[in-house]
Amino acid sequence: MDVSRASACSIPLVEQSLDYALQVIADSGFEKVDLLARMPHFSVTDPEYSIDVLEDLCSRHSLRIANIGAYCGRAFSAPDESERASAVTEMEQTLAVAKRLGARTIRVTPGSGKRQEIDQLVPYFQQAAASAERDGIWMGIENHGTEISGDPATCREICERVGSDHFGIIYEPCNLMAAGVEYKAAFEQFKDHIVHVHFKDGLHDADGKWARCMLGEGEIDVRWVFEQVEAVGYSGEYALEYEVGNIEAVETGYPKWLQYWKAL
Repeated sequence: MDVSRASACSIPLVEQSLDYALQVIADSGFEKVDLLARMPHFSVTDPEYSIDVLEDLCSRHSLRIANIGAYCGRAFSAPDESERASAVTEMEQTLAVAKRLGARTIRVTPGSGKRQEIDQLVPYFQQAAASAERDGIWMGIENHGTEISGDPATCREICERVGSDHFGIIYEPCNLMAAGVEYKAAFEQFKDHIVHVHFKDGLHDADGKWARCMLGEGEIDVRWVFEQVEAVGYSGEYALEYEVGNIEAVETGYPKWLQYWKAL
């Protein structure tokens, strides 16, 4: 597999400084980062955060930001108009930073995730999609198990209603399985709207409970996912999301995940 299309999510290092997180990711062999929008890794709202410092650190570690794992849109369903207005500003600021950094995608959040909010959410995402399309950025809802993001048919519905090629789904097979949704069937539901892909792995234990494991040791057929999304024209990155620090420290685990990716 092409290493240049693999990125490392910074979430397993969110308790560490941005400098340390980027150092670990670079030392693991990655060229790109899927940057979590939580302090100290990223923020467009915290006055203590500096995009200039982020750019400097990325240059120092020879890394590029592939995706910003933001939460833009979470307040689009807020009852307070000022909260919704602030959410619009946050979205525009995040898109502007993505353009500045050369990130292809940003993650967005469909309000509180309730199905009944779609009517309210759609106009906000349509507005944001116009800005994203202008700047060559794609926005994606990650499969996180809510009534919207965890239901493939509803994922497709909101994408169709927003009606932009620059708004779609971050396909996350492991999250789907954790929510009791078969990831291959989900792909068929929203395959025309995939804008980004996250990989981790898991399996059902003896009690039938979904548990995460090292990449390649579980039930997610990584090769199948890759071939399917490539077949529908996907040309973006593949983010490896290391969330098994209980099994092995990320400092030694991430290099193994990247080696697995290379060997596919």
